[in-house]
Amino acid sequence: MKEFEIAFPLRHTPSEAELKAAAARALGVRTERVAQARVLRRSLDARGEILYRYRVAAAAVGEEPLEEYHLPDYKNVSTAEPVIIVGSGPAGMFAALRLLMEGRKPVILERGQDVHARKGDIATLSTAGRVNPDSNYCFGEGGAGTFSDGKLFTRSNKRGDIREVLHQLVAFGADPSILVDAHPHIGSDRLPLIVERIRQCIVEHGGEYHFGERVVDLHPVMGAGKRAWKVICADGLCLEAPAVILATGHSSRDLYRLFAEKGWALEAKGFALGVRAEHPQSLINRIRYHGKYQPDMPAAEYALVTQAQGRGVFSFCMCPGGILVPSCSAAGEVVLNGMSNSQRNSRWANAGIVCSVEPGDVPEYDKYGVFALLEFQEAVERRMYAFSDSIQAPAQRMMDFCRKALSASLPATSYHPGAVSAPLHELLPDFVYSRLREAFPAFNRQMKGYYTNDALLLACESRTSSPVRIPRAPETLESLSCPGLYPCGEGAGYAGGIVSSAIDGILAAQALCHAQRR
Repeated sequence: MKEFEIAFPLRHTPSEAELKAAAARALGVRTERVAQARVLRRSLDARGEILYRYRVAAAAVGEEPLEEYHLPDYKNVSTAEPVIIVGSGPAGMFAALRLLMEGRKPVILERGQDVHARKGDIATLSTAGRVNPDSNYCFGEGGAGTFSDGKLFTRSNKRGDIREVLHQLVAFGADPSILVDAHPHIGSDRLPLIVERIRQCIVEHGGEYHFGERVVDLHPVMGAGKRAWKVICADGLCLEAPAVILATGHSSRDLYRLFAEKGWALEAKGFALGVRAEHPQSLINRIRYHGKYQPDMPAAEYALVTQAQGRGVFSFCMCPGGILVPSCSAAGEVVLNGMSNSQRNSRWANAGIVCSVEPGDVPEYDKYGVFALLEFQEAVERRMYAFSDSIQAPAQRMMDFCRKALSASLPATSYHPGAVSAPLHELLPDFVYSRLREAFPAFNRQMKGYYTNDALLLACESRTSSPVRIPRAPETLESLSCPGLYPCGEGAGYAGGIVSSAIDGILAAQALCHAQRR
């Protein structure tokens, strides 16, 4: 086998004959001697002529054939021993699918609603400003990722085989291009159907879903000489199983507080906080395509990073052709996130511009112990709400922000609840403001034209990751305090994004099954 790279113009998709001809040149054989040629990766290159670069694997006749990936079969688990999964985001869903492969019965408890009912709760939040604390952009079937573009940027196999995740997403309806694109995404318009199909598969094979079930307590119990866990929900539902996978997401603050009440191990973890920056997509297209953008080209995206005062400042969850949405999970908060549909065809581009926050940055919160950064995060979100007295976003033009000038007017925004002119330079913590103020001109050196008063900054972007980690044993992946509890995904502090969370859920399911086979 040999791997090589070829390039084609943006509007030209290489045919099988062209791939084999290129493979023949790379292998040094005649075209008829090429047995296989397969695209491994496709990436957009806009540095000069705008084209796609393809990473291709090829094998000649007589060589070992290219490996074919096949998903393991799902088993019928109707009568199998149950495993309770708390949360139906990427970690929970893919843990459940792995349990089906292992012959174990997943029983999923989700505090929010299924994707259809959840859309109604989200609409009420966006139009009336009323948040359902159990069903919103953070909580509900599919987790936060369902309504945030469906970016699948993780390509590292360091922690697990990403093919299991990507191939299952394709099997449930995602475009096969996600298998090869360097920056794949699914789109918030397509994700709900994929999430629903995953649920249907789990139920058809004997698994269970319980919506509207917020877990309020966990009890270790002994039965028939074996350790087990009792899981109690707010409405009185009580289930018992030998093991529990905790896949609750990064906004499940009540679960962290339950752990603290019981004296179970927790630790503070750094996260990132800042604003959402919204530019006209036409401006980002012009910058990234060097003025060569044509309407049939993909909406341009960007990734920016710099250092300010010894901390990283970077773009996060960039949504080309996207919109801004309210991601608060309780009353009295303003939290923003971005999302895009599959066509990425809105007239705005948005991204979180955030700086790293570590416990040493907020010594005044030391009194909260492991919850220092969680309390800090909540305080910033409440400060934004207090300013606008609604979920309208406090906002400021980018250059005004850096000049400490209140914006006399604001450009149009995709954020449906609306924006209100605000002195973000005063509302944000001083150290966050000063780092962002350094970063925006620095980003302009990376993307000339990025630093402009046509860009709107809206606060705050605070749910980048969990500010708390549930420590677990490196070998067994069980909670250090609670054998039989398997914390995983973003809520446990071990992942960030759809793919890494899904992989972590798979790893938790595998570790659980391995432990119970011993």
